[in-house]
Amino acid sequence: MTRKRIVFYGSVQGVGFRWRARHAANLYSCTGWCRNEWDGSVVMEIQGEERNIDQVILSIEAGRYIEIENMDVKTVPVNHTERGFKTE
Repeated sequence: MTRKRIVFYGSVQGVGFRWRARHAANLYSCTGWCRNEWDGSVVMEIQGEERNIDQVILSIEAGRYIEIENMDVKTVPVNHTERGFKTE
């Protein structure tokens, strides 16, 4: 189990990014959250198996109108009490 803090840049707001993220996280048994930032980016903390996190990102990228130009990724401590995936 790992937890990542990812900041996504590109066409990521107003294109269904957070909805796709929540749907894919639930599909691949990941927990966490995501929210829009004032600078046009989307920040996400997601935890689960590494391969499942990768699948969530691939599912988001497959969305219409979503264009991820860059990602900043950091590993952060796992939250053992978290349940589900939320959007803010």
